[in-house]
Amino acid sequence: MADNWSSTLNFNIGVLGHVDSGKTSLARALSSTASTAAFDKNPQSRERGITLDLGFSSFTVDFPEPLRESGDHQRPYENLQFTLVDCPGHASLIRTIIGGAQIIDLMMLVVDVVKGVQTQTAECLLIGEMTCPRMVVVLNKTDLLPANKRQSAIEKMTKRLHKTLENTSFKDCPVIAVAAKPGGPEAADAQEPQGVSELIELLKKQTYIPRRDPEGDLLMAVDHCFSIRGQGTVMTGTILQGSLAINDTVEIPALKVTKKVKSIQMFRKPVSGAMQGDRVGVCVTQFDPKLLERGLVCTPGSLRTVFAAVISAKKIGYFKGSLSTRAKFHITVGHETVMARVTFFGLPPGTPHPQPGSLEMAFAFDRAYLFQEDYVTGQGESSAGPEPEQWALLEFERPVTCPLHCLAIGSKLDTDIHANACRLAFQGRLLHGFEDKGYAETGLPRLLIYKTKHKEGQVERVTDDYTVIGRNLFKKETNLQIFVGLKVTLSTGETGVIEGGFGQSGKFKIRIPEGLRPETKQLLSSTTSKKKGKGGGKDCGATNEDEPKADAQHVSIHLDFKRYVFDPHKKMVQS
Repeated sequence: MADNWSSTLNFNIGVLGHVDSGKTSLARALSSTASTAAFDKNPQSRERGITLDLGFSSFTVDFPEPLRESGDHQRPYENLQFTLVDCPGHASLIRTIIGGAQIIDLMMLVVDVVKGVQTQTAECLLIGEMTCPRMVVVLNKTDLLPANKRQSAIEKMTKRLHKTLENTSFKDCPVIAVAAKPGGPEAADAQEPQGVSELIELLKKQTYIPRRDPEGDLLMAVDHCFSIRGQGTVMTGTILQGSLAINDTVEIPALKVTKKVKSIQMFRKPVSGAMQGDRVGVCVTQFDPKLLERGLVCTPGSLRTVFAAVISAKKIGYFKGSLSTRAKFHITVGHETVMARVTFFGLPPGTPHPQPGSLEMAFAFDRAYLFQEDYVTGQGESSAGPEPEQWALLEFERPVTCPLHCLAIGSKLDTDIHANACRLAFQGRLLHGFEDKGYAETGLPRLLIYKTKHKEGQVERVTDDYTVIGRNLFKKETNLQIFVGLKVTLSTGETGVIEGGFGQSGKFKIRIPEGLRPETKQLLSSTTSKKKGKGGGKDCGATNEDEPKADAQHVSIHLDFKRYVFDPHKKMVQS
């Protein structure tokens, strides 16, 4: 393998923040070498001054000495390449941010020092918490503050940000003030950016050796595709797992095509191979770039296209809407965002909870789960307790291609973008994908999600010591045959079995194998005789409707059973 495969450590920094916070100006100020996808090639975004796609650019510094001495890496790196992933802040493009956030090692959260934390700033913070371990906050546009009040305004905003971050995983993260483009986007480039060299030093201090593993199947997130006359089509992207070498065969699973790798470049320098974490351009031949703007490339056969999936589910605390079964959410998995219908389910009452961190292990097809109308936000009376383990079945409106265990984020992207509300609703990991288009018949019956049902009726009369007649448990038109053999309990404690229908009005016969208790017989005979007494005289003025239903108050019949939601036979099950 060529030396240049190993001499540079690529470190991906996500540049996130609210629209107009100056992310692109900051990336431009930091970068020396910009790749093809950087800095708003899109004419629409140039006109409007906002980033509409993930922009990538890079700059290289000498490998920091403290990292070299830390000894927690095997390769003799000479250079540290910072790849800046400029994520869009425009509200409707949150799906693009999520796609980009999965490939970053450190997040740079850009905050307009004048405006402070805004809705999208908070959403970017949440995405950062889900996807990367470290963050640096950059207070931008300090040139807009009056010179005599600048320092105190920066200190005040820094204090406020630390308060905001107190309960997040980025508590005590560094905050630095800069002016990436003094005078604003329209100003001439004569003025030097302020604080950028200090920011580079801070980034070097915050760099760590990310875990890079060349083993396993290749998975590459492609964010840009274009053709070069006489050479072929170049796909640029970041390798999420595995490695890649010239002459390898790769698959574009969304299009079901395979191609041979003709050449590889890392920021315009030819290399013979690349591995997890590297940002590359891969050249293939006889492929139309219009077919793939963004998506995934992988080792042939290693990715699956799924029509539905089971994920672990955890509500995002800032989401104020409801999480209800049968509701539709935008689900972002990998580089795709698709609408899906959601079904929430959890562990049956009394089940010991799995150890923290073993959520993936807790899901299995041979376990029974309780159907939930809504996501459960707390345990019992106190919603302050930890949330119980929960899962969700996602049924996609169109199939998606993604790796197992990838991050899945559910959001309500149709919420008004001007509303001051978090649109990210829940997150989880993809635990199982249903690859068959007919999954509702072939796959879902394996999913043992049940509803508990409870019916209540009354004993009408006793026929003998072992048999009673019941009513009000079924409608007249119910097919009683499917209930034959089910156990029922009387409010007096006896257990019986439904033997069949009685007459045409929905009444039914119950067999009591142990026999009725003497006190139950007495109770039933006294209510029956009361009834006869009441209706004995024709002129006493009481109609049947006016009669007190003494028996209904005295002995009720309880029928409890489970019904598995995806059982095609709709069988009733009793434990």
